[in-house]
Amino acid sequence: FDEVLGQDAIAQTLKNAITSGRVAHAYLFAGPRGTGKTSMARILAKAMNCLEAKGPTVTPCGTCDACQAIARGSDMDAVEFDAASNRKVEEVQSLILDRVDYAPSRCRFRIFIVDEVQQLSPTAFDALLNTLEEPPPHVRFIFATTHPGDVPPTIHSRCQRFDFRRVDPERLLAHLKALCRSEGVTVAEETLRLVARSA
Repeated sequence: FDEVLGQDAIAQTLKNAITSGRVAHAYLFAGPRGTGKTSMARILAKAMNCLEAKGPTVTPCGTCDACQAIARGSDMDAVEFDAASNRKVEEVQSLILDRVDYAPSRCRFRIFIVDEVQQLSPTAFDALLNTLEEPPPHVRFIFATTHPGDVPPTIHSRCQRFDFRRVDPERLLAHLKALCRSEGVTVAEETLRLVARSA
């Protein structure tokens, strides 16, 4: 969590929720592209399902089978998909609704990460709503969106929302310098400044 740049308040709130055992059943991560929404979703999935810990942890190991599979987007218990290419109700049915009643295969939770959730069709949102109203205890949803206004209020009201902000260019520049130092790479500051400005 501490390595997600510029989203300190969100990271701290999620860590507090994990520590206190009060992780919400659904989150809505909203914000511009490139601000860390999907990265934070994967980190939260690792924190909930790390096999090296005895329970949800704020410091997932990153090396166990579950953490590695979640990082690759290939874990059976952490299903990740893009709503832009899977927006129909039939696709939501097969990717989420047909799986929610089944217990996780090896982890504690079955986690569904839906990127660009605002792209789902109205019928897909309606089908999803029933599950969000009464989610099984072993299921967590993490929705990411660049257009939170396009997410229906019925879905919105059942999620805990976090707004991701763009990272300040000077902070991004300092981070890029630190990365270059740690990797032993020499790069002109103006080059890094151009990268930070583009990002």
